[in-house]
Amino acid sequence: MADGQATTTANGDGKGLTYPMPDAPAPGEAVEVARGVLWLRFSLPFQLNHVNAFAIRDGEGWTLIDTGLRTPDTVAAWEMILAEGLEGRPVHRLICTHMHPDHIGLAGWLCERTGAPLLMSRLEYVTGRMLMAEEAGDAPEDGALYYCAAGWTEAQIERWRADYGGFGKGVSPMPRRYLRLSDGDAIEIGGDQWTVVVGSGHSPEHVCLWRRSDDLFIAGDQILPRISSNVSVWPTEPQADPLGDWMDSLARLRGLLPEATLVLPSHGEPFFGVHARLDALKRGHEVALKRLERTLRQPSRVVDGFPAVFGRAVGDGVLGMATGEAQAHLNYLERRGRATRTRDKDGVDWWTAVEQDEETT
Repeated sequence: MADGQATTTANGDGKGLTYPMPDAPAPGEAVEVARGVLWLRFSLPFQLNHVNAFAIRDGEGWTLIDTGLRTPDTVAAWEMILAEGLEGRPVHRLICTHMHPDHIGLAGWLCERTGAPLLMSRLEYVTGRMLMAEEAGDAPEDGALYYCAAGWTEAQIERWRADYGGFGKGVSPMPRRYLRLSDGDAIEIGGDQWTVVVGSGHSPEHVCLWRRSDDLFIAGDQILPRISSNVSVWPTEPQADPLGDWMDSLARLRGLLPEATLVLPSHGEPFFGVHARLDALKRGHEVALKRLERTLRQPSRVVDGFPAVFGRAVGDGVLGMATGEAQAHLNYLERRGRATRTRDKDGVDWWTAVEQDEETT
């Protein structure tokens, strides 16, 4: 195992964050990032080209956090880690922060390979199982109606139909049972108490782990240092308000975590400066909402809101995620009386800002 303690000379980014360990482990390596905690990294075949996982020393064995995507490269990296990085010691349990494929992709494989139980929150486990089952069939018509309402072209909807089922391609069959984690649970790992902290918005019931004794926070996708986690509305719940959940979670974490917390994120590098980062994430969405309200001075579709939400044009390669996030910002405004929508005869929603009195702005 490579050795790199959190006391390494920190590198600042000019945004209030410092990175004590800027050099990430290669796939198959395990780097000590804090007392008893190893940092692992796996490649992803996307623009976001990596995901982090962690291993916590647990007596004579290990507790693992997240798995990476189901790919031959990730399987090979895990085989190396299990044999060498974890010193051949047993895996006592696997905790998955949430149900996105880059976090649960090899949960079933790892549980079968090691005999370890799977621990997740209920909503994450059930949603993952639901998506595995649903995407085994044909693309649902409700999805086509949802994307039509957002302003997609017929050609874009047909491509979505043809590509439907991507979730299951990146996830091995999940274990048929699990152990439930809930907000506030205390888990003993290697003689230390870890508190379960649940966030929402990026996913339904995202599990983070906080070791209060030295303020170490395994954040998953709930706090990322350089990018903002996707916060999306999906066809299965088109009236949802995930951005409201996300903003509430940011505020809660801001009040909960000490400034000296070392954050271990799922993408990017471990960092200090959690308050500055939470403030920046909140501010980024507030700016996007203001830009979006300006766009909605003229009736606009979801797809017309992309430049306001993202500050740039969006290509077809990320059209689904971009649509989901723009829809989340529009639903947020609608829930708070700041925007309305009207559906035309072609099934397309047109959104308009609601003028606010000076006293309410």
